[in-house]
Amino acid sequence: MHIRCTKKLLVELKVEPESVTEDNPLFSWHANLITVNRRKAVVLVNDDNRYAVVLYGLKAKDFKRFNEIALQGIRETFQAEGISDKVIDQYLLHTGEVCITKTKNRTSVARMNKACDNVYFFDELWDVDSIFQPDMGIKISRMLVGDGKNSYFLPHEEMYKDLNLFAGQSTFEAKAAVLKVTLRFENRQVWRRLVVPVNKTFNQLHQIIQTAFGWQDYHLHDFFVYGKADNTGNHITEGHNEKIQKPIINLVCTEEAFDYPGQVNMKLEKDVKLSEYIPAYEKLTYNYDFGDDWNHDIEVESIIENYESNYSACLEGEGNTPPEDVGGEYGYEEFLKILADPDHPEYEHMVNWGRMQRYEDFAIDSINTGLKRL
Repeated sequence: MHIRCTKKLLVELKVEPESVTEDNPLFSWHANLITVNRRKAVVLVNDDNRYAVVLYGLKAKDFKRFNEIALQGIRETFQAEGISDKVIDQYLLHTGEVCITKTKNRTSVARMNKACDNVYFFDELWDVDSIFQPDMGIKISRMLVGDGKNSYFLPHEEMYKDLNLFAGQSTFEAKAAVLKVTLRFENRQVWRRLVVPVNKTFNQLHQIIQTAFGWQDYHLHDFFVYGKADNTGNHITEGHNEKIQKPIINLVCTEEAFDYPGQVNMKLEKDVKLSEYIPAYEKLTYNYDFGDDWNHDIEVESIIENYESNYSACLEGEGNTPPEDVGGEYGYEEFLKILADPDHPEYEHMVNWGRMQRYEDFAIDSINTGLKRL
């Protein structure tokens, strides 16, 4: 593998660049050193497809083993994408030794610099506890880039194609769960049936549900995982007695949630994969907006052993999602009453307000387009 470094990065590495012949661009990366939040970061951009891998908070000792860290960064980012371990191992085995060399040309440097600029737009994605930043790499690899010929492409999709062609097998191979997610209403049916790879984190499941229901992610949320229980309240994971069910874990979205402990143990959702609880547990809840209190019941309907994709899909669904900040179920019923009466004095206002809140009919094609972009 060739890592083509800028002068700034070469100085930090304290190495002399090697001379190299023309290489396979799939195994060649341009790399630059930048400073973010007063920490040193390195952005690597693949020469073939402009896929990005990001490292953060590197110190002097880390630069001494940069080759090893760069390869591990590629591995962890690919794993976060859901790329199969077989394909990752095959790619990294084929790379051979890492060769540090100079940048190739101005075009490649310009493309790399664009990826470097993009990391500054997503400050909330930095994981300050790790050098490896798969969420950041995945995010900027999903941004359209131009090829200089008035056409555009998505780097992550091109990387998938390249790896598929290189490995001669499916890029993805993961277990997935079919989930029925139902918004808890007394008088209405609002639900989505989703296929979700279980290597996703609960934070990613939050984003999937937001997209599937058309929520705007304005508010806090959490998950509860429920275990089957016997009549004494003791949890069991086998059997069919479900008379009593109590949550076994509360997965929260912010550190601040730990300031308000309840009777259920808490964990941060971002580091917890679905596979830790699915398929062992079949019932979960997702609570969004603690003011309007939108509760979603999640039922694990089945498991797909070999799901050949890394993104979720909506199989079917029913019903419109209420607008944000409508005032809970009661407020939503009042909203619908006004929309049903063009003579109501607030009709025009409510129509415009609903449009601003992106209130719209259930549209499965639009939902699946959004899910594929996550």
